[in-house]
Amino acid sequence: MPEPFDASRNGVSPRAQGRLELDGPAEQNHVSGVIERVTFHNEDTGFSVLRVRLPRRRELATVVGKAARVSPGEFIEAEGEWSHDARHGQQFSASELRVAAPTSRQGMERYLGSGLVHGIGPGLAKRLVESFGEQVFDVIEGSPERLREVQGVGSVRSERIVAAWAEQKRVREIMVFLYSHGVGTARAVRIYRSYGEAALERIREDPYCLARDIRGIGFLTADALARQLGVEPNALERVRAGVSHVLREAVSDGHCGLPEAELHRQARELLDVDAERVESALAAELRAGEIVRDDIDQQPCVFLSGLYGAERSAAARLLALARGAPPWGEIDAAPAIAQVEEKLAIELAQSQRAALTRALRSKVVVMTGGPGVGKTTLVKSLLAVLRGKKVRTALAAPTGRAAKRLAEATGQEARTLHRLLEADPRSGGFKRDESNPIDCALLVVDESSMVDVPLLFALLKAVPPTAALVLVGDVDQLPSVGPGQVLRDIIDSGAVPVVRLREIFRQAATSRIVRSAHRVNEGQLPDLAAEEGSDFYFIETAEPDDAAQRILTLVRERIPKRFGFDPMREVQVLCPMHRGQLGARALNLALQETLNPSAKTGARVERFGWTYALGDKVMQIENDYDKKVFNGDVGFVEAVDPEQGELVVDFDERSVPYGFDELDQLVLAYAITVHKSQGSEYPAVVIPITTQHYTMLKRNLIYTALTRGKQLVVLIGQRRALAMAVQGKGQELRRWSKLRSWLAEEGRQGRSGSEC
Repeated sequence: MPEPFDASRNGVSPRAQGRLELDGPAEQNHVSGVIERVTFHNEDTGFSVLRVRLPRRRELATVVGKAARVSPGEFIEAEGEWSHDARHGQQFSASELRVAAPTSRQGMERYLGSGLVHGIGPGLAKRLVESFGEQVFDVIEGSPERLREVQGVGSVRSERIVAAWAEQKRVREIMVFLYSHGVGTARAVRIYRSYGEAALERIREDPYCLARDIRGIGFLTADALARQLGVEPNALERVRAGVSHVLREAVSDGHCGLPEAELHRQARELLDVDAERVESALAAELRAGEIVRDDIDQQPCVFLSGLYGAERSAAARLLALARGAPPWGEIDAAPAIAQVEEKLAIELAQSQRAALTRALRSKVVVMTGGPGVGKTTLVKSLLAVLRGKKVRTALAAPTGRAAKRLAEATGQEARTLHRLLEADPRSGGFKRDESNPIDCALLVVDESSMVDVPLLFALLKAVPPTAALVLVGDVDQLPSVGPGQVLRDIIDSGAVPVVRLREIFRQAATSRIVRSAHRVNEGQLPDLAAEEGSDFYFIETAEPDDAAQRILTLVRERIPKRFGFDPMREVQVLCPMHRGQLGARALNLALQETLNPSAKTGARVERFGWTYALGDKVMQIENDYDKKVFNGDVGFVEAVDPEQGELVVDFDERSVPYGFDELDQLVLAYAITVHKSQGSEYPAVVIPITTQHYTMLKRNLIYTALTRGKQLVVLIGQRRALAMAVQGKGQELRRWSKLRSWLAEEGRQGRSGSEC
C-alpha cells in the first residue's frame, strides 16, 4: 500500500486547491479528494468510475480513469480534464490517477470497512477508528496486540486481521507493479497465493512463469510484461516459453501432444520468429527434459514430458492389471445369474446375460452404451453376484453428482475419484498409490468417459495388482475436459474385453429423450413434432433475443407451473459455449436477476466480474484440495458476511467458506456449458442451440446435452443449427494421443472385444 499522504505533502497546497476550485471545473486539470464510492472497477483493465468528495464541493464528483486497485476511503490525485457525458453528466476524465491510503478518520473507517482487509467489516472498522484514531494503521502494523483492546477482537481474530493487512499490502504492490507495465491485474491475488512474498522477484526473474503457473494469465500477457522488462523478441527464453505455451494450449484442447509441423507453425505465428529459432528452442526444451519427441501413427509429434510419461505408464499399468484371472476365481455364470435375477426381481435380456458372463470372467472390462440400454442394471447384477462371494468392492465416479447417482442405483457407497484416491492438499497429488493402494478386490468406475490421462494414471497406480477393474461409460459422449480420450482409446485398442450394450429396453424406449438421443447419435434429427405429455420439446426461434427471453420465461414460469420443477434446484440451462447472447455468461446474469431477488437487494459481494448474492447457484471451477471441493461441484450461497469478508457455499449439506479474494474459484451456475455438465443429471434441462454456436455444433455435444435430462428436455433455437450439429458438420477434431497405440500392440495379439 502506498504511504499515507495528505494533499499538501504531495504538491497540492490548500491554497492551490482553493484556486483550482475558484477557477471552476472547466479549467481544472488536477483534482484530489477522498473516494466515497467505487461505482465500477474492471479488475482486468483497471478502468474505474469513482464518486469522490473534492474540497469545497458540496456534491460528489465523478472521476473516471485507470487504477490498479481502489477502495472507499482512499485519497486520490488525478490529472486530466473535465468533460460532459451525454448520459452521465459532468465527470473528470483522468489521464493519470494516483491512489494513497486515507489520512482522515472518516476515510480510514471507510477504507477498513470496504472489505479490502479480510476480517474487518463496517462495524469493526468503526470501533477500531474510535479506539485508535489516526494511528489505527500504525497499531495494526506495529502494535497488533493492542487490537484486543477493541470489543469483539480476540487473539484469533487479531491474528487474522494482521495477516490480512500484510497480504493486502503485498497484493497491492504486485498489482501496482503489473499495472505500471501495462498488464491487467485481475489475477494479482492468485499470483500472491502462488508465489507468496517472493512474487515480485519471481516475476522479474522469469515473467513467463505467469503463463505457466497462473490460471487466467495467458502467454500474450506474460510476453507483454517480459518485453516491458527488456526481453528481446528473439531471446531463446522467449521462444522456449512460446513453444511450451503452444503445447499447453493443445493440452487444454484435449491433446496429449501435437504434430511437430503443427507445433512449428503455431509457434512461428505466435512469436513472429523464423523456423530455425523455433528448432533451437525445441532442442533446448529437449535437453532440459521438458518435452519428448515420438510418433503417433507414424507422424512425428512433440509432447510435454510429464504428460507423455503419464500416458505411457497408464498404458503399461492397464495391460499389466488385465493379465490373469479375476480375484474371485472361476464362477459358473448361468446359475449365478439366475440367482441374481431372483434376488433382484428382474429378468435380464440375453445381451445383458452375455455381458455379465464376460464381466465375471475378466480382470479388466469396459461396459459402454447409450441411455436406456441397461448399464446400471448390469453393474447392480455384477455387484450382487460378487457380494455373495464376499468380494470387497469400491465404487467411484469423476464427479460428486455421478457418485451420488451410482450409490443410489446400487445401494452401495460410492465416492468421487478424488476422495477415493485421497487428494493431498500439500502435494497437489494423491495419498493413494502403489505403496498405499485402494482396499478393494473390485473397483467400478462410472462415467469413465470423463476420466483424462493424468487421472487414469493416478487411478491405475492405486489399484492393487490383484484387483479387477470395471470401467462404465458412454463412449459416444463428449470426451474428458482434460487431455486424452481415455475410454475411446481403451475400447479402440482391443487390449481389454469390451461389452457394448445396444438394446434399448422397453421402459426406456417410451421416453422421447432416450429415443431422441439415440437418433442424434446415429446422425438423424430427432422427431421435433410437439406431443402432449412428452418429456422432449423443441421450441423454434429465429432470433437470439427471442430465444433468450423465452429461456427466462421457461425457467421462471412455464416449466415450474406445468411440471412442478424448482427453477433453482431442478432446472438447468446447458449452453454449447460461454460467450454470446445465448452463452453461459450472459444467461447466468439474466437468470440471476430473474430468479434471485437477493442479487439486487440482499447481502452480496462483487468480485472477479461476478456479483455473488445470498441464494445464488454457483459452481466450483478448479480443484481445491484444502476445501475438498472439486471442478464442477455445484452449491448454493448460504451466507455473505462483509464483516468477515467471507462467503459460505452449501455443497450437498456441507458448508464451505470462501474469503472474498478466493471467489475467482466460483462462477454462477444457473447456466453452465455442456462440457461442465458431464457426469451430472438434472430433472429438467433447457438447451439453447443457434448458429451463434457454430464452432461448437457437434453431434456428441448435442447427444451429451440430451442425456443430461432425466424427466424433461427442452431444445430452443433454430432447426438449421440442430441439423448442422446432428448431420456431421464440425464434428469433434482428432485428439492427438498415444494411449491407443501403446495398448493396441497388446490388443493385436488377440482381440477380446465383445458386442452385446
